[in-house]
Amino acid sequence: MNQSKPISGKRHISGTGGISKKGRTMIDSQYKELKEQICDICHKMWQLGWVAANDGNVSVKLDDGSYLVTPTGISKSFITPERLLRIDENGNILEGLDGFRPSSEIKMHLRCYKEREDVGAVLHAHPPVATGYAVAGKALDEYSMIETVIALGSVPVTPYGTPSTYEVPDAIAPYLENHDAVLLENHGALVVGADLLTAYYRMETLELFAKISLNAHLLGGAKEITEENIGRLISMRESYGVTGRHPGYKKYNK
Repeated sequence: MNQSKPISGKRHISGTGGISKKGRTMIDSQYKELKEQICDICHKMWQLGWVAANDGNVSVKLDDGSYLVTPTGISKSFITPERLLRIDENGNILEGLDGFRPSSEIKMHLRCYKEREDVGAVLHAHPPVATGYAVAGKALDEYSMIETVIALGSVPVTPYGTPSTYEVPDAIAPYLENHDAVLLENHGALVVGADLLTAYYRMETLELFAKISLNAHLLGGAKEITEENIGRLISMRESYGVTGRHPGYKKYNK
């Protein structure tokens, strides 16, 4: 996967009248790079076993208010730039090859953008251990690992929603104010970020959090950090360049 500096998920690709040929070429180049980056992320998700068959979806917001999204019915291992779609805020296709359409789960993505102006990219996948927690109905809310305390805080399980309906976006909406990562009950995981790589790294962190939490329980249980030290860690987010939302110290499991 390309590890170069991430470009913004908000690139203007329409309404470019008056822009010089050089400027137009630069915009086209950035648009092409963003499409390639989406494909890199999709391939990486498949290689890591976060998605199987046609699972998962990725979207990125562009500067003109439209979105680049992965199509439905295609393995993330087979995604190529020309197969990506550009849609409007209502899910209508603006650009794309004939026969391709966005996932019905795009409703969930669009709700994230509506609720959070700072969100530039959304990823949905089924990373096995994190999804295991989602299926078990157990939030990842043990503040026991320094890195995840700083990066994510607790990760809740949102209420069950029937796929392809507005039940799912309605279920996640209340959690988006304070969380950049959530578990979808009996379904999978959802993360948001200011840009594509930030969102991807959050999914990586989420799955690692789940793996370490599971290992700790197999060893007899995690030793949690004190609330005082949790507060100190959260206050360090800005100095570490960590962006996005954080729930503070919040427990979900009873």
